[in-house]
Amino acid sequence: MEQITSLQNPKIKQLLLLQQKSSERRKTGLFVVEGQQELQHCMEAGYEVDTVFWCPALSADASAEKPLSTLASQGDRHSVRCFEVSREVYEKVAYRGSTEGVIAEVRTRSLQLDDLKLGEHPLIVVLESVEKPGNLGAILRSADASGVDAVVVCDPLTDLYNPNLIRSSVGAAFTVPCVACRSEECIAFLKQRGIKILTAQLQDSHLYYDTDMTCGTAIVMGTEHSGLTPQWRQAADSHIRIPMQGRVDSLNVSVSAAILMFEAVRQRLTRP
Repeated sequence: MEQITSLQNPKIKQLLLLQQKSSERRKTGLFVVEGQQELQHCMEAGYEVDTVFWCPALSADASAEKPLSTLASQGDRHSVRCFEVSREVYEKVAYRGSTEGVIAEVRTRSLQLDDLKLGEHPLIVVLESVEKPGNLGAILRSADASGVDAVVVCDPLTDLYNPNLIRSSVGAAFTVPCVACRSEECIAFLKQRGIKILTAQLQDSHLYYDTDMTCGTAIVMGTEHSGLTPQWRQAADSHIRIPMQGRVDSLNVSVSAAILMFEAVRQRLTRP
């Protein structure tokens, strides 16, 4: 296994560019996954690992087989490039300290609406023009915990392979199917499948727990700053809101999404 001890190494420079620039991720078709658990989720979801950077000084197992054994399930592990990096190099390129000394470059893939495998009564979360990758990552984490079938990001303002998104999702970016598309496409997709569209908004709305979510349901959230566009408000089957008892009239979008997702779970677990 080749060793890298300098931040000036071209492979390390490439890794840093992938972390920092969405244009580089688009150009190369690669993104960065940091951490043993996240990498495992990534591979189990069928992503192809291109390169692994491993720091034995920060690994629970200093065996050179550690990163390679993780990749064995992908097939020919020798097709994956592996580099051993010094502690100094790893600490410069890693976002977090507790990532078992593993960072990987992984090939991107594009999931389309028609690729989604939905059950009889799917639960889908739709996000319009989400801006902050940390919010999207947190929503994906809640979506995994609540068993959501898919998350659809319409007219996205953030890169779905942003490292902040992947990090904040704690691997849920790979366990929950996530599609990016235009709002028009998503509305048509939901309407064609008879999936009820519930838009979260303050105006002309009902309390969320008084709204049936046991059928096929799409919970649609807008940005914290401007909410949903008229396009989604008009397409909705019902408008829902979370009652606010304080002086602030809104919650963080990831918190609101979690409340609504778990209300759907509650209804589905308690229905006859």
